Amino acid sequence: MESLHIPYKDTGYFSNIMLDYLAQKENLRPFYNRFPSIENFEAQIEEKSQFYSSTTRKVLVNAIEKQYQKLEISAETQQNIDNLVLPTTFTITTGHQLNLFSGPLYFLYKIVSVINLCKELKAAYPKHNFVPIYWMASEDHDFEEIQYFNFKSTKISWKREASGAVGRLDTSGLSDVYQEFSSLLNSGTYANELRSIFKNAYLEQNNLAEASRYLVNALFSKYGLVVVDGDDSQLKTLFKPYALQELEEQVSFKNVTETNVNIEKEGYKIQVNPREINLFYIGDGFRERIVKQESGYKVLNTNLVFKTAEDLFKNSDKLEFVSGNALLRPLYQEVILPNLCYVGGGGELAYWMQLKTTFKSFKVPFPVLLLRNSALLVSPKQQKKTDKLGLELKDFFLSQNDLIKKKVNELSTINFDFKAKRKQLEATFKELEILSSKTDKSFIGAVKAQEAKQLKGLDRLEKRLLKAEKKKMYELVTRIEILQNELFPHQSLEERHKNFSDYYEEYGGNLIDSLLVALKPLAMEFTVIKL
Repeated sequence: MESLHIPYKDTGYFSNIMLDYLAQKENLRPFYNRFPSIENFEAQIEEKSQFYSSTTRKVLVNAIEKQYQKLEISAETQQNIDNLVLPTTFTITTGHQLNLFSGPLYFLYKIVSVINLCKELKAAYPKHNFVPIYWMASEDHDFEEIQYFNFKSTKISWKREASGAVGRLDTSGLSDVYQEFSSLLNSGTYANELRSIFKNAYLEQNNLAEASRYLVNALFSKYGLVVVDGDDSQLKTLFKPYALQELEEQVSFKNVTETNVNIEKEGYKIQVNPREINLFYIGDGFRERIVKQESGYKVLNTNLVFKTAEDLFKNSDKLEFVSGNALLRPLYQEVILPNLCYVGGGGELAYWMQLKTTFKSFKVPFPVLLLRNSALLVSPKQQKKTDKLGLELKDFFLSQNDLIKKKVNELSTINFDFKAKRKQLEATFKELEILSSKTDKSFIGAVKAQEAKQLKGLDRLEKRLLKAEKKKMYELVTRIEILQNELFPHQSLEERHKNFSDYYEEYGGNLIDSLLVALKPLAMEFTVIKL
């Protein structure tokens, strides 16, 4: 197995805010705590140590052990759970929705990133323990986003009506999904392993949270990964003081609103807009916003009304009904975990950057933010096709038009790169503009109009010549298009569309072992992996 690395800025698939973050541009400095370098974790460990208590550790371990009580786990995962009670143990966390059968391929990259970062930190800080955590987004209620996965270009969907927190959904109807998925798999050993994993996860468990925990445990338990479900009454007890403060003072609304203004001033897009109160109330089959009224608090679309914030908590010792939205879920996570770093995608980290002042107001340490590993998997067959076309894998990151233009130019006797001609034309019209300004300035507009017309004509000519030459090389162009569409489905990163089973069917657990070797979380480069 070989791999090559490409700077994220050269891929064309990452946002400006992430590229500027990786470049450590000064204008982003107010929106994060410490940059993810190995030496910066020393101060992060010290800061988290001062905040995180032994009492919280005990509650965390008790809750995790209860969540795992029906599941067979590895010695590595059990050791990591046991270590969480120690003051020298810290976590590295990633989170994800409970997508059916893990959803997009990058789900694996997230988890591999946290496992590998824990290894690097252990080597750098041997007196401490570092536990990789997968945080299940079991309280989300957007069922449409998670009810399907893609396999062999087929969209496999869980067809049912659903409402409320997705982790609490029972698994009825998933036997039909299993039959469809099974019929698409081949008869090999790894395919049968996938059948078994799917069946045990989704047909033998009671709800989607349990199914997701089983799946992730089956894939990653031997690497010591610990799965945490935040929809837990013990854990939410730890969050009660922060929920009360949010209800009474609208802390996140005030802070995020101000931060959003500053982020927009720097020219970046806002990911999430705050509400006055950023908490939900979860009930039987519903998850609704809590809003403030003159008479107290109301749960939207229900008859639930409370005079004070404390009244929300009076009638129950259990707090399963409290749920933060996208802006408060990170705070909840950092309150209950001895966490140092959150590993996420570009969109996730962008909304974490909206939260630094919110964390400061709640007096909770803000974690290191690390962009997860991103990768392209290339089969031997695809590599062979690339070589035959006389292209390099990095060429396929070009737009399809630019890629074909590059290859056609390379083989054609005609040069289709009109950049030099444009520069000549622009220089000529610049001279005419100067001449016009010395004679009659009213001519300048006419000169500019003529320049625009000539440049547009040059563009049309270039496109017509390229189109004619592409017709001569129809077979070559078609082969390039087909291969690029394989590597980048829908002209997007493969990791956003394919499911891990596309590769697991052929490579089995060796797929994950290969990712663990190839992906370097702190290198912060895009990885192309030749399988």
